[in-house]
Amino acid sequence: MTTDAATRYEAVIGIEVHIQLKTRSKMFCGCNREYFDTSPNSHVCSVCLGMPGMLPVINEQAVAFTIQAGLALGCTIPPFAKFDRKNYPYPDLMKGYQISQYDQPFCLGGELEIEVDGQTKTVHLERIHLEEDTARLLHRDAGGETYALVDVNRSGSPLMELVTKPDMHSGAEAAAFLRKLRQTMRYLGIADADMEKGGMRCDANVSIRPRGVTTLGTRAEVKNMNSFRSVQRAIEFEIERQAKVLDAGGTVVQETRGYVDATGETVSQRSKEEAHDYRYFPEPDLPPILVDEAVIETIRARMPELPGARRARFERDYGLTPEESRTLTDSRERSDAYEAAVQVAGAAHARPVALWFIGDVAKHLNELGVEAELGQTKATPAHIGELTRLVQDGAITLSTAKDVLDAVFETGETPGAIVEARGLRVVRDEGAIDALVAAAIEANPKAVTDYRAGKASAVGFLVGQVMREAKGRADANTVTDLIRRRLDG
Repeated sequence: MTTDAATRYEAVIGIEVHIQLKTRSKMFCGCNREYFDTSPNSHVCSVCLGMPGMLPVINEQAVAFTIQAGLALGCTIPPFAKFDRKNYPYPDLMKGYQISQYDQPFCLGGELEIEVDGQTKTVHLERIHLEEDTARLLHRDAGGETYALVDVNRSGSPLMELVTKPDMHSGAEAAAFLRKLRQTMRYLGIADADMEKGGMRCDANVSIRPRGVTTLGTRAEVKNMNSFRSVQRAIEFEIERQAKVLDAGGTVVQETRGYVDATGETVSQRSKEEAHDYRYFPEPDLPPILVDEAVIETIRARMPELPGARRARFERDYGLTPEESRTLTDSRERSDAYEAAVQVAGAAHARPVALWFIGDVAKHLNELGVEAELGQTKATPAHIGELTRLVQDGAITLSTAKDVLDAVFETGETPGAIVEARGLRVVRDEGAIDALVAAAIEANPKAVTDYRAGKASAVGFLVGQVMREAKGRADANTVTDLIRRRLDG
């Protein structure tokens, strides 16, 4: 929102997030859930094809995953839940309706804390419910005629829907919420939540109101956003669009709008449906579900340590700064790898291990991709721990360690083996180092003259010459002491 519009209007945003759960089979049949990069209509059966007389069977793992998500987000888990039939007028569900949850979902309430521009705020949830995904419509254009093909592989996949309260007020807050939600789902191990692949999809309900007014304005639902950046841009455009409508004396219409990434704009698609348009009623082919407290506690006991708790523990136990801890806990894989490396290096070297992960290890991973992890390379956490210990024990110099790390990523050999095979251990023979010092001083008389004229930087130059001849294996402090001793003598 422009500065001028922001002084007059407040944006109010709630979002609905669909997350595909990482079960082996679909929600109500035994078909393989994987559909990405598969042949169209290769993972289908009579149930997900909507054949008459076929009966659904509830995927127990999908229910457990949904409850696990609810526990992680502080939801209330009611003792009773049921599935409902949602009449669905679109061609991407063959049976003409979707099995979803209406008034008695698995999770109620809950919240997620986010951080935007250094400020922390809490986004509250309405509910989390479970349903089946739709098929994919593949639009084609042949000779100027457009048509759509239906790929049923995705149809029936377990889809968890999370609905927030209208607690957000900017596109940046919505994007931060989605990032934190994706991180949480990945820590739990229940979803990949890749927006680019459709594993996490977001619809944003956006309205604006004059500042100081408490009643909500008319909302527009924005769809077709497939990245965090798209979500932020779409919401920002929609806020500006509505502000212009109101400033011109118009009325914002309740509708569904699609985001066009190429232009950064939203366009009208259809009028927005309400719940009564779907004519919900209890699903007659599925029984109600009683959620036993013992089952909830069993699921709770399997919960992994979540990002916030792990971040606090890293700061407390390993002496990391908040920023270091935040970087290392960005993904569960990275934080697990870090702790595995600390086990090898020793707790006393926890911070040096962290600096390797944040620095040179991250550089290697960035060459593979934005979200690359150590497990995709030949290097292992044990390698990083061993390398850290070699440096901290003084067996190799930091400069040498960087070369060793390059070799580890290239070959997968252990740092110790690389150091021994290439003769990279630190040279501790003062006589041998002093001979290199003497040669450097003799070869660089200008540096000697500069030093005696008061230029302290001349020592650094001479140290560099010696380290080059020693191939980085001499101890820099020892080299410096020997140079000063000779020059001052």
